[in-house]
Amino acid sequence: MAEDAQSPSAGNSDQAENAPVTPRLPTRRIWLCADDYGISPGVSEAIRELIARGRLNATSAMVVAPSFGPSAALQFSNRMAGKTGVAIGLHLTMTAPFRPLTAFTPVTKDGTFPPISDMLVRAFWPRFDRALVAREVEAQIDTFVAAFARPPDFVDGHHHVHLLPRIGEAVLAEIKRVNPAAWARQCGQVTPLAARLHDRKGIVIDLLSRRFRAQAKTFGVATNPAFAGTYRFQPDATFAGFFPSFLDGLPGGSVVMCHPGFVDAELERLDSLTTLREKEFAFLASDELPALLAARGFSLA
Repeated sequence: MAEDAQSPSAGNSDQAENAPVTPRLPTRRIWLCADDYGISPGVSEAIRELIARGRLNATSAMVVAPSFGPSAALQFSNRMAGKTGVAIGLHLTMTAPFRPLTAFTPVTKDGTFPPISDMLVRAFWPRFDRALVAREVEAQIDTFVAAFARPPDFVDGHHHVHLLPRIGEAVLAEIKRVNPAAWARQCGQVTPLAARLHDRKGIVIDLLSRRFRAQAKTFGVATNPAFAGTYRFQPDATFAGFFPSFLDGLPGGSVVMCHPGFVDAELERLDSLTTLREKEFAFLASDELPALLAARGFSLA
């Protein structure tokens, strides 16, 4: 194949023989996954558009969000008709301002899950009720199955809550129940911790992932080999500037997380990550993304 592509034309054989050959990088398929499908109409539409254009190949659905429902699932399924190689997963949600589907406790005075700071602490308490956690995880997975008429291809978590003790165990047990072929997202990165001291969030989820990977192995549930996509959500952050570093050292099968979306009133009501979503969408929709992936030897197909 390489020789055919380099075939010299008549009269240029010496020049062709001496021309340097640029080695081609082996293509590695990765998952470029948009979190938060269903959190708002604007976010869902942006994700559907990017997947339809081949700029994403995975998304995870937030089934407890008020904007999620049969309509959001149907719109996704209709847009994906005829497309292959796109994964749809459950974005397990167990933090404020969202409400549980079951009689989960504890909840805030407004009836929502606790904020992630509280949930992080409570998950390590010996009295954190495993049965209540398991019922909520089961309810969210069953809601996903009812909406999409299929089990999730993978499971991850809003605020990475699926990595927490007891919650992670329930997630892995439910994956084995509904789809043993599904995988769970672990968030361990390939970049050494010493090189990421500025990324405190990334370090925390990296450490939580070590325990989660061991649990997944015990349950016989597959996980992605590596993860990238964390950055500080500051107003002046430039997703396009961070993205090339996400690809450094990634093996095939890795997950790169992203949060594209169009800002609307529902998103502003529920989440602090707003305008940065439109910056992410702009980069993912641009010609810069496929060119960068190709140059670095990555593929979404």
